[in-house]
Amino acid sequence: MKKVEAVIKPFKLDEVKDKLNEIGIKGITVSEVKGFGRQKGHTELYRGAEYVVDFLPKIKLEIVITDNQLDEVVNAIIKSAQTGRIGDGKIFVTSLEETIRIRTGERGEDAI
Repeated sequence: MKKVEAVIKPFKLDEVKDKLNEIGIKGITVSEVKGFGRQKGHTELYRGAEYVVDFLPKIKLEIVITDNQLDEVVNAIIKSAQTGRIGDGKIFVTSLEETIRIRTGERGEDAI
């Protein structure tokens, strides 16, 4: 089993969600997060004062999948989240030792 975490631009969420739904992914956890990478941040003007916005709003998706779904999921996220501009985000893939469905006690791939 794998856990895919993707940090994307907020306006790309619906497009990514729809693409993942098309390929049969049923469960996604979505969080509103803030951060920066190469994009750094930017300056804004508020009531005549200039200030730096260091942390930019992003969306973090967490998806638990079987090993054989990995390439399809990663490709779907890349295709639907990519704008070609700085700040498109990152995808992180980690291996999971165990998954347990609390309601039924199912374990492993049955719990996904």
